[in-house]
Amino acid sequence: MSLLKKKDTKKTEQEKVEERREEVLAKGRKFKYPLQWTKHRVVINTILIAFIMIALVITGIWLGLYKLNMTDDFLFRITEIVPLPVAKVNGEDAKFSDYLMFYRSSMTSIERQSGSEFDEGSVEELRAEYKNSALAEAEKYTYAAKLAKEQGIEVTDEEVANEFDRHLKIGGVDRSVEGFVKIIKDNFGLDKSEYERMLYLTLLKSKVEIAIDTNAAKTVNQVEQILAESGNDYAKVAEELGDKVSYQETGGLVDSKNIDGGRASEAMKLEPGESSGKFISINGDGYYFVKLINKTENEVNFVSIKVPFTEFDKRFDALKNDGKITEYITIPTPDYTPEE
Repeated sequence: MSLLKKKDTKKTEQEKVEERREEVLAKGRKFKYPLQWTKHRVVINTILIAFIMIALVITGIWLGLYKLNMTDDFLFRITEIVPLPVAKVNGEDAKFSDYLMFYRSSMTSIERQSGSEFDEGSVEELRAEYKNSALAEAEKYTYAAKLAKEQGIEVTDEEVANEFDRHLKIGGVDRSVEGFVKIIKDNFGLDKSEYERMLYLTLLKSKVEIAIDTNAAKTVNQVEQILAESGNDYAKVAEELGDKVSYQETGGLVDSKNIDGGRASEAMKLEPGESSGKFISINGDGYYFVKLINKTENEVNFVSIKVPFTEFDKRFDALKNDGKITEYITIPTPDYTPEE
């Protein structure tokens, strides 16, 4: 019996291997769950740190934009990527990027001259002035975009491209795109796409003003009637229509490439005594009529009538008075006392 028992208890090599394997696995299991817990904790800590860093960055951006009124390039680029609002205009968000774009386009050249032509106090006052002006512009263009949607008005990429090409030749100089982009970067702190954004907004607002200003259209009809009856007497138009129009004389010859809303270039196309008929100001702020007095090869002498657009500003001012414009930033008045 004892011999049989010994034979039964004798282990094969396979059994020994399986037994050893189980011993190793059993020891491994002791470390499995503690390692999993440690790994899980590392992942959680990493996520928490990432959230904290993101929160700190967001807080810094919020403080810089909404509390400290910072306008540096980094924050400008952030607002171009993230559509943060600077104000709400009749239910529409005014883009922070538009506000900064308008401000930078006005202030860049001034800041480059600071320390020479402008003292510290003057620069601070200009910063506040241009910030207020840029905020008002961003609000107006936001309202124009809202009205454009309601009126079904659009500005195409082709129209923007044509306007950009026209700007290349302002002053009669045929500039290259690269040269012009450098000019707008140096003088306005904007790249090509940002400048095109400004052109787009200007064209859109101009179209809206034309569409909604029925009073300006009526005044144009009155101007045309008086000119027809008086033999193109521009002074008579001013006399009869008063503050509905603006009458101007050059008083002598001026450069035909004068930047004056397009009047000089339009007058150059005429013969002495001839009237242009109505055309839209290049600035998009009204209708013009011009009559040529005389001209040389490069200069013109003319009189003009302007019929300004007023309806848009009336509506915008009504929004402000009715409390339908909410601004998310406060622009402080400079506290600067000039040195004696």
